[in-house]
Amino acid sequence: MTGVLPSQAIEKMLEDGVITLDRPLVEGQVQPASLDLRLGTVAYRVRASFLAGQGRSVAERLEEFEMHRIDLSSGAVLEKGCVYVVPLMEGLALPGDVSAVANAKSSTGRLDLLTRTITDGGEEFDRIKPGYAGPLYAEICPRSFSVLVRPGMRLNQIRFRQGQAVLSDAELTALHTSSPLVDGEAVIEDGLGFSVDLKLPGSTLVGYRAKPHTGVIDLERIGEYDPQDYWEEVHSQDGRIILDPGAFYILVSREAVHIPPAYAAEMAPYLAMVGEFRVHYAGFFDPGFGHDAAGGTGSRGVLEVRCHEAPFVMEHGQVVGRLVYERMAEEPQQLYGAGIASNYQGQGLKLSKHFKTPG
Repeated sequence: MTGVLPSQAIEKMLEDGVITLDRPLVEGQVQPASLDLRLGTVAYRVRASFLAGQGRSVAERLEEFEMHRIDLSSGAVLEKGCVYVVPLMEGLALPGDVSAVANAKSSTGRLDLLTRTITDGGEEFDRIKPGYAGPLYAEICPRSFSVLVRPGMRLNQIRFRQGQAVLSDAELTALHTSSPLVDGEAVIEDGLGFSVDLKLPGSTLVGYRAKPHTGVIDLERIGEYDPQDYWEEVHSQDGRIILDPGAFYILVSREAVHIPPAYAAEMAPYLAMVGEFRVHYAGFFDPGFGHDAAGGTGSRGVLEVRCHEAPFVMEHGQVVGRLVYERMAEEPQQLYGAGIASNYQGQGLKLSKHFKTPG
């Protein structure tokens, strides 16, 4: 098989010990094209973010950078602006022809909770080479809100690949012709272009900006927090907004996206040369996302935007990211949104699942 491995292949990897577990698998952990990763029982507060580096283990580097450790068993707060490393309950013993890539889950990214996977010998965040055998760790840096976490919480996810199956622009164009990937014109160049919607119908509300001084968010509490306590509304009368340096925004794509069942996609940050911002920390789009095969009619992409050094004018329709499509090795037995608890099927402008729906 060549391509992204589907849920049934991930289940086989679990059976064969290619994916190792400290605790038994829980329901919903295997997704259509990925596996949710779970926090372990301890967090290490470290002086700085780091990679293990060739020939070195994360445990060795923790001896250098650890400030103190926190028992998560009864729940503990990870404070805004601090960096933590948490051993995960899953480990790997990958065969030589299988690589992996990790990413934050959607709800994690929408809280501006920078979560990246690191490994022994790793020289890149979130990228795991074929044949890797060893533990997995999450590096967590809350950037807008302090969060309460417990063991077993799932902040990031991992996707497995055999070979390379990224679609070329020509292949992506052909796929869009046979099965439309967006509801309008497709901008295809090194992937499928994403633009920002700053003219939402019937409203001047175009997004949300994280407030700088807020309370803690308990990640187990779903639909309980008042958005007004954590977010400022962002309005636009003329299809443009000015991004403030250091601020974090939730915006939405102009395009409604479709991911056909035989494909998966990953959102790549757009080139820095187009503006003083970065878009999207949670980048996996599963087979069936927004697709009619899974009960979807197109789903907008939620854009997690952080402005960098200078104020920047963002305008309606500006291209801010791109989706890279890959073939699945085979279609997953379960599609995104079809009978599983998929929080964001059919979404528009939407905060993370922890917040009440704005009235």
